[in-house]
Amino acid sequence: MPQSHDSRQAASRPSHPSIIDLRQFAREVASAPASQVDGQADAFLANRYPLELPPGPVEIGAIRLEAGTGSVTELPADEFIILCDGSLTLNQQGQTLALADSASAVLSAGAGFHWHCPAPATLLYVRYKGESAGEGNLIAIDESAVLEPSGTPAVELLVGPTPSCRNHTDYRSVDGEFMCGTWDSTPYHRRAMESRQYELMHLLAGAVTVVEQSGTTRTFTKGDICLVEKGAEWSWESREDVKKVYAIYRPA
Repeated sequence: MPQSHDSRQAASRPSHPSIIDLRQFAREVASAPASQVDGQADAFLANRYPLELPPGPVEIGAIRLEAGTGSVTELPADEFIILCDGSLTLNQQGQTLALADSASAVLSAGAGFHWHCPAPATLLYVRYKGESAGEGNLIAIDESAVLEPSGTPAVELLVGPTPSCRNHTDYRSVDGEFMCGTWDSTPYHRRAMESRQYELMHLLAGAVTVVEQSGTTRTFTKGDICLVEKGAEWSWESREDVKKVYAIYRPA
């Protein structure tokens, strides 16, 4: 069972970098009590279940909120959040951001907001502690944004034709190491390679089959959320068009 920050523990992970099913992780967190220790910060900051990752500027995990309201005076770092169950409304100086049905957003460092959950809710988060470019803003990830042509996988790694890929970036940190947005691609098959980054992926359309270095084969489909850990060796095969929301930390 995952442990919260309140007990100063982190959720365990495999002994080697891998691909983690974050939907399953969120379900485990949802079954855990969201008890806040007296004197701790607001529940949005206190009721957290981080994955155990190597030291660095990125933290990834889940937040469990009970029905109710709360207030964050100042967010200490940039955060990408995606709702796994329930609904969540954030209010900031006249701006209202309502999240439901796996919607996602970036809450940039310095943001202060009030939140409300009509029922218990579970979120996944990616926190980046580098220099923020958001000035304390609440930035919705626009899943319907116009996508522009983007880079494709290296030709030497492809099995078959080069795909057509497109991207829209909703948020990028000052140093360019943390970015969040939407991406799509035509079908392609890529041989195994080592990941240079942490990437949370939420599939909006299509299906992807991945094979890890261990030989584990898994297929993620529309609605799934997974995390590719930095250092994981994995291949990609999609036989239909794929679209995803992403949150990436890629060190320079």
